[in-house]
Amino acid sequence: MMHDDNALVQAAAGGDRRALDTLLRRHYDRIFAVCRRITGNDADAADAAQDALISIARSIGRFDGRASFSTWAYRIATNASLDELRRRRRRPMLVDDRSDPRAEGGDVQIVDPDAGPQVEAIADRMAIDAALAELPETFRVPLVLRDVGDLDYAEIAEALDVPVGTVKSRIARGRAQLVELLRAGNRDDPSERPTPAP
Repeated sequence: MMHDDNALVQAAAGGDRRALDTLLRRHYDRIFAVCRRITGNDADAADAAQDALISIARSIGRFDGRASFSTWAYRIATNASLDELRRRRRRPMLVDDRSDPRAEGGDVQIVDPDAGPQVEAIADRMAIDAALAELPETFRVPLVLRDVGDLDYAEIAEALDVPVGTVKSRIARGRAQLVELLRAGNRDDPSERPTPAP
């Protein structure tokens, strides 16, 4: 795909809008996934991914080819996500109790008999997302670029402008903290505790 990307980048840099569109569509899912894991929610990820696509489109002519297009695109997506997090910190937070069915005293009924594994998979993903959100950005960003962006250590070092050794150390420490957070989350999960007798 890298070879195809290079041809598309050259065409897009020369003003071929179809090539640019193909390039952005090809990488959008992975860019969104990186933004989702860094920002921690779909709404902010969508904004960050949109900003990243605009930045990529505007600066495609300045892409020098020293890194792969995907590494360059993830660097832009990372910066857009961090910008979105900074904007979020300046926005007032709104709390909506309706998002938690237990707030109304109701129970969640699963009608689809095959939904159990899907619900568990979603719960696992939500637990990972929640734990990731607890990690400092220093650890979260390289971890996301490695596990979601599928970049190697050298590409992450290039994207973040830090030495490879720093990337390896941050990923190792980030994974260790993630494991601890997931363990702590399981201990805090009410479903893990015995139900009191009526």
